Amino acid sequence: MPGTEIAKAYDPSQVETRWYETWLAAKAFAGRAEPGKEAFCIVIPPPNVTGVLTMGHVLNNTIQDILVRRARQEGKAVLWLPGTDHAGLATQTRVEKELRKEGLDRRKMGREKFFQRVWSGATSTGASSSSSSSASGPRATGTAPCIRWTARTRPSTTAGRC
Repeated sequence: MPGTEIAKAYDPSQVETRWYETWLAAKAFAGRAEPGKEAFCIVIPPPNVTGVLTMGHVLNNTIQDILVRRARQEGKAVLWLPGTDHAGLATQTRVEKELRKEGLDRRKMGREKFFQRVWSGATSTGASSSSSSSASGPRATGTAPCIRWTARTRPSTTAGRC
């Protein structure tokens, strides 16, 4: 084509962001119930609330991506659900450190206020973990992240804590 210059090197920022946004808008990654098909579900283990993804996370997600693609090729209905932090030890340590800087103590706050503070941290950094994971290649099919420290699960996970 006259007047069209082809770049010497591929620049993913010029292509991938546009396509990725198009796929998200079309809900191309959404899990769908498919009656008559064998179900295959896998949950991405949650990163810590620090939000930092390591090469271990990338390796795990790559292996899961391979398993998910294979299940799709076998004709299964696939749900690949992103996990987010479940308020583990790293979460509690980080939140307590923040509280100390503010002159607060989790025991004096009470369980509900402490939980709200932890939840606030988990949802803000969980989003960056999910987007970092997606940017590394694999994209989960689930649209609702699995947060294990919720009102439904809290009674069993908080017994004897706080």
